Amino acid sequence: MRGPFSADSGPADLGPLAPGLHLVATPIGAARDITLRALDVLATADVLAAEDTRTLRRLMDIHGIAPAGRPMVAYHDHNGAKVRPRLLRALAEGRSVAYASDAGTPLVADPGYRLAREAIAEGHRVHAVPGASAVLAALAVSGLPSDRFLFAGFPPVSGGARQAFLREVAAIPATVILYESPKRVGRLLRELTDHCGEERGAALCRELTKRFEEVRRGPLGVLAQQAEDDPPRGEVVVVLDRAAPVPAGPEAVEAALRAALERGGVRDAAAEVAAALGLPRRDMYRMALDMMRDEGGQGE
Repeated sequence: MRGPFSADSGPADLGPLAPGLHLVATPIGAARDITLRALDVLATADVLAAEDTRTLRRLMDIHGIAPAGRPMVAYHDHNGAKVRPRLLRALAEGRSVAYASDAGTPLVADPGYRLAREAIAEGHRVHAVPGASAVLAALAVSGLPSDRFLFAGFPPVSGGARQAFLREVAAIPATVILYESPKRVGRLLRELTDHCGEERGAALCRELTKRFEEVRRGPLGVLAQQAEDDPPRGEVVVVLDRAAPVPAGPEAVEAALRAALERGGVRDAAAEVAAALGLPRRDMYRMALDMMRDEGGQGE
């Protein structure tokens, strides 16, 4: 019986790499957290591009991959407008370009977005070479709900934009993942406490996959105090529990059910409204069924 993986799922002989832009995820800490396919791509791409070429060279050295005379191009926020045309020309010539972020998955808080977007606009193939991600690693170890989550990136540094961002984050009915500088993470936790309350659950994940990995879990008020007493060092990710649903009045529930019933059957409508409003699914099912019967519907 064949499973989801098979022996012919990748290039066994390391032949020529398919033309296009290959977005290569790299380790966020432990150098061995890289896929075999990613190593194949780095070994065979015609052009190597990286947010930091020194970091990519070290990674390739660790795994015994030589540049072998291939171009290695620095591509980052400060030179993107100048370097993108060069990489796009390589793609137009039918070459394979591997782009690696400094750490983790390209395009996640990373300058590769514009490169990928313009490559797609010009009709070039874009391939994902998945692997390490601080977002998913933090979510996995946080102990917070993972069925619905949002990566919100870095908050604005200061001013009204930061406060507006935090107000929006505080109301999101999904687990929220944030990046922040270790110098500002204590301030971030205090501000989140102000917006979300001291009892909102959260996790502070530090140095994921590295030697001094640490995960602090608990109410925001406790984490904020811990950050003040023992400031975290290194790379940090903050995971915030979802906002509690705001209780809806009978009129709002009825309106939500009526709108959901226009899109589907009773079971689907009940499940949709129960999830959106934080109400028992059984109660929503009974209410939707009564509404359908009162209006002469079939009830399913």
